Amino acid sequence: MIHWENGLFLTRPRLALDVRRRQPRAFVSHAHADHIAAHELAYMTPETGRLYQHRVGAHRRIVPMRYREPHEFGEAQLTAFPAGHCLGSAMLLVECDAGSVLYTGDYKLGASVTATPAELPRADVLVMECTFGDPRYTLPPREEVIAELIAIVRAALADGATPVIHAYPLGKSQEVTRLLTAAGIPVLQHPHIFAISEIYQQCGVDLGDVRAYDAQRLAGAAVVTLPKGSRFFRLPGMARTVSIATTGWAIDPRTKFRWQVDHALPLSDHADYPELMATAEQVQPREIICTHGSADFAGRLCAAGFKARHVTEAFQTRLF
Repeated sequence: MIHWENGLFLTRPRLALDVRRRQPRAFVSHAHADHIAAHELAYMTPETGRLYQHRVGAHRRIVPMRYREPHEFGEAQLTAFPAGHCLGSAMLLVECDAGSVLYTGDYKLGASVTATPAELPRADVLVMECTFGDPRYTLPPREEVIAELIAIVRAALADGATPVIHAYPLGKSQEVTRLLTAAGIPVLQHPHIFAISEIYQQCGVDLGDVRAYDAQRLAGAAVVTLPKGSRFFRLPGMARTVSIATTGWAIDPRTKFRWQVDHALPLSDHADYPELMATAEQVQPREIICTHGSADFAGRLCAAGFKARHVTEAFQTRLF
């Protein structure tokens, strides 16, 4: 049903799954740069389509897939389900005479203020993203992390400093923005981020009191900009700042030193370790293929009673 060819493919009929080089036909789970290419024809949710065309060109041909609406694709049926990762993110359920496969792409089971909550249909084979497939990546309660974020931002503002949150332009930036504006804190965004936020708002996601960055409006506002190390992350007109990163990797206290920020908070848009284990329990597949993360997670799934392999092992032979 699926095979590896320097990327995952539905074997027959052939469909690339988040392959990062141009393909005749591809499924795009979401519009992050590491999951897209300028395909000839791409299947994705309408929201991902807006973001995809923003990134790779408005002329790119897409087939919109609304959540839970089946699409006939040769001898297979394709259905997109929410993935909870970012706007438009989707899992793909493939059903045919040979059985069913659920491809998760990047996903999260927990709450989000800017993404549709994830849904997990049953499938015979589960191909799951396992970035945080180690027990140490058990994230603290989301409410605690949000409260800490807001407290740091308010303390910085009270001290006359500008709180600057470094985040990926698609997904995390909008999530952090909405969390802050919901707490009554206006947000100024890097222009690259604001262009994506406008698409969010056009798709019906209310981000609150947010504007493109303007140094004349800094008083009382938080700034959301690109990650440090990005070419254009610096913005003019700021004096004293307090820098913050929000990432699941911040469960490791050394993250703030690696990322060169004052604070690193474990707010993630990926499933943490308990959510990964819960995914297997809910889908109840007969086999699991793990992508991303450590190959050790497949062993942990096996110890829990599942038949699981990491993608590097599963596709030593071409077909699965």
